[in-house]
Amino acid sequence: MKWFSILGLSLMLFMATSLARTQNAVRLSIATGGTGGIYYPVGSGMAGLFSKYVSNVHATAEVTSASVDNCLLLNKSKVDLALAVADTAWDAYQGKGKGFREKVPVRTLVAVYPIFMHLVSLENRGIEKVTDLKGKAVSTGAPGGWTEFTAMRILESVRLSADKGVMRSRLGPSESNATLKEKKIDAYFWGGGIPTASVTDLATTPGMKMKLIPLGDVVSIMRDKYGPVYVKGSIPARTYLGQDLDIPVPLVWNLLLCHENMKEDLAYRIVKTIFEHQPELVAIQREARFLTLEAQAGGGSPIPYHPGALRYFAERGIKAK
Repeated sequence: MKWFSILGLSLMLFMATSLARTQNAVRLSIATGGTGGIYYPVGSGMAGLFSKYVSNVHATAEVTSASVDNCLLLNKSKVDLALAVADTAWDAYQGKGKGFREKVPVRTLVAVYPIFMHLVSLENRGIEKVTDLKGKAVSTGAPGGWTEFTAMRILESVRLSADKGVMRSRLGPSESNATLKEKKIDAYFWGGGIPTASVTDLATTPGMKMKLIPLGDVVSIMRDKYGPVYVKGSIPARTYLGQDLDIPVPLVWNLLLCHENMKEDLAYRIVKTIFEHQPELVAIQREARFLTLEAQAGGGSPIPYHPGALRYFAERGIKAK
């Protein structure tokens, strides 16, 4: 009976300790996006990593309306972490732009993956550079989307009116691709990952020669006019069939954000976990392959990094900008 009593007491102590740990666990909610996009699987993957590898943390991914909504939720302390595209995060940080009436005290933990701006055309359409779009039929992307928003800024940066300087259509990537094949437009803009299915389809269509138009020259103009959101990058050669050269383009990074009041040690452990287990995140969503220490030093975040993130970067010999 004595052994049974000791065993029972031990079991009770174990259960009580486990319950206390569960009750005292830090609960993190991550604002992502819709279930059909990239943010949700990335955020879900991160939640899994934090729950598994960060001691005393339980994290969950929340379905949201993405960037603007996520920054507002972070401001109201309704979530702890948020994914957002850098241009929206910059608007939130400054308290300007659609949806933001006050400055949101956001800080960056990591730059996760970039959006590559494509300007897609065909050989023999007379387009070698963005200014050659003058008078041409161009799709600037679906109404209200990131592609349209950024395409308008690109056109404005080279003093082309989206309404008068070009003959504008407002089509999504698949519709733009089909319309370009039919030669009803001369070019289309698309912002997304690489390779993109619609561009790959065009590049592999018999009898057509897909052509990517360089956009690197507009980056400095856009930074001067709209802030340090845009980064000069490139679509690497052979991303698409027949593309023999790197194509310079503007990049905008998607960021993992937190509130400036997040404890430094927690931010440090989150960032450390992300980089130590990045391959697991790549296995869930391929865009996470861009999540590297080197990317943090590349100026992809216009928002200051959290001190906890900077502490980890310093340990790894990385100076984030």
